[in-house]
Amino acid sequence: MPFITASKSAPVNWLEGFALTTILQGFPIFAAASLMVKLLGDHRGSSPVLTIVLASVFYSIFAVSVGSAFPRHFKNGYEAQFFDASLSFSEKIARWRAKPATSLQLMASVLLLSLLATIVG
Repeated sequence: MPFITASKSAPVNWLEGFALTTILQGFPIFAAASLMVKLLGDHRGSSPVLTIVLASVFYSIFAVSVGSAFPRHFKNGYEAQFFDASLSFSEKIARWRAKPATSLQLMASVLLLSLLATIVG
């Protein structure tokens, strides 16, 4: 039996895409950078958690705005499928994970974060 799925509202779809960009693409970059700074012994500044969250959000604002305007030139930082209203939240993640470049990115992030956490901790 075919199901008719209701399309999501534009703000909900945008929020999902923005959250996925922030969590899956921005957060690992800035968490690794924060661990590197800690490894170098620099203790200046405020809370690293606040810095990571704000940097990830600003990265996502930049990636979404520039990536949607210039998708061919900014293809590594912008995932158009994160903003596809016909996909559910879990389908967006599943399709992103199915890409070969994504598995390489995830593996590199896990290895780097594990190595840095081991050294710093």
